[in-house]
Amino acid sequence: MTEPDTVALYVHWPYCARICPYCDFNVVRDRGRTEEQAALADAIVADMEAQAALLGARRLASIFFGGGTPSLMPPEQVARVIQRARALFPGAGAIEITLEANPTDAEAVRFTALAAAGVNRLSLGVQSLDDDALRFLGRNHSAAEAMRALELARAAFARLSIDLIYARPGQTVAHWTDELNRAVDLGFEHVSPYQLTIEATTAFGRAFARGALVPADEDLAADLYEATQTVLEARGFDAYEVSNHARGEAARSVHNLHVWRGGDYVGVGPGAHGRLTLDGVRTATVARRGIADYLAGVSAGQPWSEDQRLSPPEADEERLLLGLRTIEGVDAGLVAAMGLTSRVDDLSDQGLLATRGGRIAATARGRQVLDGVLRALLV
Repeated sequence: MTEPDTVALYVHWPYCARICPYCDFNVVRDRGRTEEQAALADAIVADMEAQAALLGARRLASIFFGGGTPSLMPPEQVARVIQRARALFPGAGAIEITLEANPTDAEAVRFTALAAAGVNRLSLGVQSLDDDALRFLGRNHSAAEAMRALELARAAFARLSIDLIYARPGQTVAHWTDELNRAVDLGFEHVSPYQLTIEATTAFGRAFARGALVPADEDLAADLYEATQTVLEARGFDAYEVSNHARGEAARSVHNLHVWRGGDYVGVGPGAHGRLTLDGVRTATVARRGIADYLAGVSAGQPWSEDQRLSPPEADEERLLLGLRTIEGVDAGLVAAMGLTSRVDDLSDQGLLATRGGRIAATARGRQVLDGVLRALLV
């Protein structure tokens, strides 16, 4: 379980070489923004320092560079953030430091420098091993580039994760099963397969609204999900979270588990979310989304657009929502304190939840329909 005196760090680098049509993250095009990026790196460090002062003495649990495309971040700035975080939250020893990367030739040449900066776990956003699918997804790399990037990543990092997107229009179970097996053959210790979702604010959302994009239907999506579980389980991976599979406990993401277990984490960078215990109260923070707004906010000592003090019931509900995503589940005492025991019993009778060792977790069938399970619990 998460230790109460620890804190994780999430760093949001919003720049991308290309905006993918399915992406609804807080991102901008990486064009001619050299001065702005230098200013943003300064602001990220200043923001981290200010939040450390609010938190007091904590040990660093993990660091995660997300985005956007943090592999576009200058390695010297990555090193600077890591070094300052370790100084602000000392005494942690060796920690997991993850950075998300796109497998383009231009970014792969940075891998050695990023490893030297302190990154020890790389998450490669391959998304597909099929060139037609990559073009559909708006990716700026080919399958061949991904393979070249993987070779460079293997030489630089001991720990590697791959992101893949399934339930693409026209995709079959047989095609996905073959693609997933080929991805596993590449030797990743961690696989994050995500079902393609159509968000209204994205290019895909607009295409769907005008009838130009037809997503996979629910039955096919369910079949693809089941195929994902079957293939990865057979290949030695455990589904320790709804969309995350690891080859043994040591391959699980320390940072993500810290978040799902309800640990505190500092969020820095435009639009970054955080969860902090301030004066004994669980507080949800959201940084200003616009880069200029974030820079101005940090300078004025007001980087957050939101800092909501969660009531005890709100904090418990969030802990439940996050915990049930994992195979660890949540403590049965939390469920009892929330007055949900009878609902849990009903869902257990349906084979959707199970209680083991004083903890309540979703079953394999329950994880497949987790949104419905959570609605039944909380609505």
